[in-house]
Amino acid sequence: MSYSLPELPYAYNALEPHFDKETMTIHHTKHHQAYVTKLNAAIEGTDAPTDDIEAIIKNISKYGAGVRNNGGGHYNHSLFWEILSPTPKKAPEGKLAEEINKVFGSLDAFKEQFNNAGATQFGSGWAWLFVKYNGTIGVTSTPNQDNPLMDINETNQGFPILGVDVWEHAYYLKYQNKRPDYLNAFWDVLDWAAVEKKYEEVISKLK
Repeated sequence: MSYSLPELPYAYNALEPHFDKETMTIHHTKHHQAYVTKLNAAIEGTDAPTDDIEAIIKNISKYGAGVRNNGGGHYNHSLFWEILSPTPKKAPEGKLAEEINKVFGSLDAFKEQFNNAGATQFGSGWAWLFVKYNGTIGVTSTPNQDNPLMDINETNQGFPILGVDVWEHAYYLKYQNKRPDYLNAFWDVLDWAAVEKKYEEVISKLK
């Protein structure tokens, strides 16, 4: 067995005008595919599981840079595609909405903090909403293809439930150097129903 590129649940042009077809096509078929190909090569001959990317990410300190970079790339992008939709739920409800209001004060205040994390991440990386191991939520950013689930993080460790790619390949064709504009557009295609589902899955794991 080996890891494979997940199919998108929507067409490459389905997120326009917010995310353009050309970027989505290149991002998925070139960048994500390259991470998958290189991950399979990096774990060959190791004891890394070939069917559990979460287990690899959780124990990333056991592996070399090739597994860290490409395993992270595969995990991060797989989550990213899942939370996007051409017909998204525009706001969270239920327990997740309550937790966001409790921690950040409001949905708008959360978005402002999240956007700031993405806009100020130096160079390539990601911004995250994640569930800490104590069950609370937080916002953080990580460099390159790292994420909060990796055991190399001394702080801000937990399960990612919402992430945005701030590598230039994710937005440069449409937004050039205007990363804040890309981050604002992200909210128009973010499906809170998918994020709520991930939140509930994580909370059930922590019980």
